[in-house]
Amino acid sequence: MDTTSSTGGAAFTKPPLIQRLPKDTGIFMVLIGIAALFEILGWIYADQTFIFNGQRLFIMILQMAIIGIMAIGVTQIIIMAGIDLSGGSILGFAGLVAASLAQSSDFARAVYPSLTDLPVIVPVLAGIAVGAALGFVNGGLIAATAIPPFIATLGMLVAARGLARWYTSGKQVSFFVEDFAVFGSGAWPIIIFLSVALLFHVLLSYTVYGRRTYAIGSNEDAARVAGIDVKKHKILVYTMAGGLYGLAAIVQTSRAMTAQSGTGLMLELDAISAVVIGGTSLFGGRGRIFGTIIGVMILGVLTSGFTFLGIDVFYINIVKGVIIVAAVVADTYRQKRSSIR
Repeated sequence: MDTTSSTGGAAFTKPPLIQRLPKDTGIFMVLIGIAALFEILGWIYADQTFIFNGQRLFIMILQMAIIGIMAIGVTQIIIMAGIDLSGGSILGFAGLVAASLAQSSDFARAVYPSLTDLPVIVPVLAGIAVGAALGFVNGGLIAATAIPPFIATLGMLVAARGLARWYTSGKQVSFFVEDFAVFGSGAWPIIIFLSVALLFHVLLSYTVYGRRTYAIGSNEDAARVAGIDVKKHKILVYTMAGGLYGLAAIVQTSRAMTAQSGTGLMLELDAISAVVIGGTSLFGGRGRIFGTIIGVMILGVLTSGFTFLGIDVFYINIVKGVIIVAAVVADTYRQKRSSIR
């Protein structure tokens, strides 16, 4: 077939087919390939279906919803050429604050007869507010002092974990009011995750907020010259990400019906992994929420697949590490090719 046409005497050549496919097609095909591999291995070694088991698929998505909510916040930070290592610690502290306010007063009424339960909206808003406040501190430190985001958020990782241990003296918090369990039950975690993903897809794709986020990640100096208040926007992005960590804490705590100072340990790395695997560039300026969703699903399929085949859990982290390094190498190569052009 002739791929050229003449318009006004000039020849037009259609781009290769691969360039005309949707942006996230490649990473989506990786997801399909991994799922198909586990499906084949399941039939060979376990004589069971993997991906076509509705209950297993639902549980897999449910388990990744919490990381997915966090990853939506991390996506915006990395698009802005930042990084956040404190997500899991912020989740742990926000979850403890929410849990302490969601405790049922039934066990305390023997001593305090007038004690009543707080409305469920109070612990929910408190958890989100605590996350947003710590995110604000992250953004403020980075914007005001110009220290690398890696250092600022590493400090918050340690500090927030210490706050969590201090808040309850290392004890776990349980016995919540019945209404609090709703956020972690049934399909609600998935609904919350997809709703958040849709909201931030719209914000990043169709609003001034999104344009400024991409502009800062692409070239911070140029964004500043264009009139963008870079410091203010960095604070806003980190604050919103912190609020999402707080929301993830609500879902996590509600689902587990308990909270402790060690909750959320290493979840920040899973969230970063999902974002990088989903195609968001660590150099900033490029990334999509839909790609992050696929990245989250890839992690979910890997974790569930290894469990399904009875493979030791520590192998999962080795595979994750290899995939992350491969994704970063591919991104670096892509950046070099773009700079040459």
